[in-house]
Amino acid sequence: MDKKIEKKTWTLKRIATYGGIGLFVVFVGYQFIFADRRQKLKIEKDKITISEVKRGEFKEYIPQTGIVAPRRTVFLDAIEGGNIKRIIRESGAMLKKGDVILEISNLNREIGVLDQESNLTQSINRTRDTRMTINQNALRQQGDLITIDNALATLRPKYQRQKQMFEKQLISKQEFEQTEADFIANIKRREITYKAFQIDSLSRVNQIKQLDESERKLLQSLEGVGKILENLTLRAPIDGQLSTPHWEVGQSVTQGQRVGQVDIVGEYKVRVPIDELYLPRISIGLHATTDFAGKTYNLIITYNYPTITAGRFEVEMEFEGETPQGIRPGQSLRMRIELGQSSQELLLPMGGFYKDTGGNWVFVLDAENHAVKRDIKLGRKMGSEYFEVLEGLQPGDKVITSSYENFGNSEVLILD
Repeated sequence: MDKKIEKKTWTLKRIATYGGIGLFVVFVGYQFIFADRRQKLKIEKDKITISEVKRGEFKEYIPQTGIVAPRRTVFLDAIEGGNIKRIIRESGAMLKKGDVILEISNLNREIGVLDQESNLTQSINRTRDTRMTINQNALRQQGDLITIDNALATLRPKYQRQKQMFEKQLISKQEFEQTEADFIANIKRREITYKAFQIDSLSRVNQIKQLDESERKLLQSLEGVGKILENLTLRAPIDGQLSTPHWEVGQSVTQGQRVGQVDIVGEYKVRVPIDELYLPRISIGLHATTDFAGKTYNLIITYNYPTITAGRFEVEMEFEGETPQGIRPGQSLRMRIELGQSSQELLLPMGGFYKDTGGNWVFVLDAENHAVKRDIKLGRKMGSEYFEVLEGLQPGDKVITSSYENFGNSEVLILD
C-alpha cells in the first residue's frame, strides 16, 4: 500500500530565503534608525590650520597707529618784527642753549630805542645832580656850623675875660658891649643854623630815598630798553635740533610770528588717535606695547586730550624704560593699547573660520581623525590673536581655524 509523504513547511531553501529577507530588513532598519546620515567631506589635512584651545592670560587691547613726536618742543616766535638781516643756523642744525639762529633788523625800532635810552640817561643824570645838590647843601650847612663853632671857640673866652675886666673897670663899656654882642649873635646864629640843619636832614633822608628808588627804576627801564634790541637776535632757548621753514635774507617777519621750533633729541612721545567709542575705557596710566626693529617696547598713557575731532580723540604716550633706537619724529608706530587688567581665560586663536561662522560654531577634531561641527559661544577679542571662549570648548580641544569657505554644508570632515 502506498504511503502519503507530507511536504515539509520549513525547508532549507525557505529558511535561507526568509532569513536573508529578515537580515535585509534589520539592516535597512538599522541604517534608518542608527546610521550616521550627516553630510561628510574628505579634505587634505595639510591644507587646513588646526589650533589648540588653551587657558591663558587674556589682555584685551585695541590696535592703533601712533605718530612719534619729540617729548619736548620749544616754539620760536619773533618778539620783534622786521626783516631778516642774517641767517646763522639752518633747519636741522644741532643747537646749544644761547646759540644765535638769525638776526632781524628794524631801523625804526632801533632809533626809538636810542631815543628812549637817551631820555632815560638824562633822567638818571638829573636824579644824580639833584642828589648831589642835596648833599652839597648838607655839607654847606655843616660847614656853617663848623665856622660858627670856631667863632664861638674864640669869642667865649674873650667874652669871659672882658666881662671880668669890665667889672673891674679895666676896659671901656663900648669895647665890652661889642664883644658881648658878637658872642650872643653867634650863639643865636648857631641855634638857627643847627635847627635848619635838623629840619633839612629829615627832609633830605626822604628825598635821598625817593631819588634812589627813582634811579633804580630808571636803571631797570634802561636795562629793559637795551634788551629790546637783543630781541632782534633770535637765540636757541634749549639744547636741541632746529626745525624752521625756508627763510631768505630780507624776508619780512611780523611780531609774534612763529619762525621755527627746537626739539629735544633722543626723547620722544607718541600721539595716538583713538575712536571715540573707546573714550570711556581710556585713562591715564593704561599700558601699551609696540614692535620696532624686532623688539617689543612698553609705553604708558600720560595725557588724554578731551577734545573729539571727526569722531576721534588723542592720547599722549611715553616710553617706559628703553626708547627705541633709530625712530624719528613723524614716524608711525603700530600700538597695542591694553584695556584694563589681564585675567586667565579660555582662548581660541583667531582665523578665517570666523568670517564663515560668525563665531557660532566650529569644526572640532575627535579621536578618529574626524572634524565634527560643534556649536560654541565666543566673547571678547584679544587684539588680532585670540577669542575669549565662553561656551562649547574645553582646554586641549583641537579646532580648525582656517577658512570654511570650501566646506559647503558638510557636518563632518574626514581628514586625509
